[in-house]
Amino acid sequence: MKIKDLLKIEMPRERLEKYGVKKLADYELLALILGSGVRGANVLNLSQKILKVIATKKKDKITFDDLLKLHGLGRAKVAQVIAMIELSFRFSIDIKQEIITAKDIWKLSADFRAGKREHVIAFYLDTKHCIIERQIISIGTLSTSLVHPREVFEPAIVLHAASVIVVHNHPSGDVEPSLEDREVTDRLVESGRILGIDLADHVIVSKTGWMSFKEKTLL
Repeated sequence: MKIKDLLKIEMPRERLEKYGVKKLADYELLALILGSGVRGANVLNLSQKILKVIATKKKDKITFDDLLKLHGLGRAKVAQVIAMIELSFRFSIDIKQEIITAKDIWKLSADFRAGKREHVIAFYLDTKHCIIERQIISIGTLSTSLVHPREVFEPAIVLHAASVIVVHNHPSGDVEPSLEDREVTDRLVESGRILGIDLADHVIVSKTGWMSFKEKTLL
């Protein structure tokens, strides 16, 4: 059943036009994105089922297969939902936000700081220390082989960034830097100096704290 086949009072599109987007429930917003359901699963019911799956897991842990199990969701619609979830993460970052302290970075790392795998993320900043873009550099163990200066600074050149902040999580929860962490930091600092793009900081984060190479703080 498609949205247009529902009773007018049930149509999210009409409710949006009449009352505004803030009046729509989460499942109605999702129904607008999906557009239609299948026989035996109208789009509103399907949207509610999807949200129940999302509610049972962390959003960054939802897999393609998790959603594909739902009756009424084919591969194309699953891809739509997965893309929507990822966009929600990316849009949650205020690209105009000014980065002043390592705590600012810790707050912007909520989606991976408690992860079971190490995520290496780069924040690209303009001359006013505001975020231009955030990019994933690698997922896995931090090492000089995985975190090559090229992967960190190439986007900085394309984005005309004035500086870069690199952040990665320690799944163990201990944010004390390892020898590998220090070696990577030294290598990035030197590469940034050659390119004229400052490595503003390297921050190690966990669920409860952070360590800043620049501020020399361990919290």
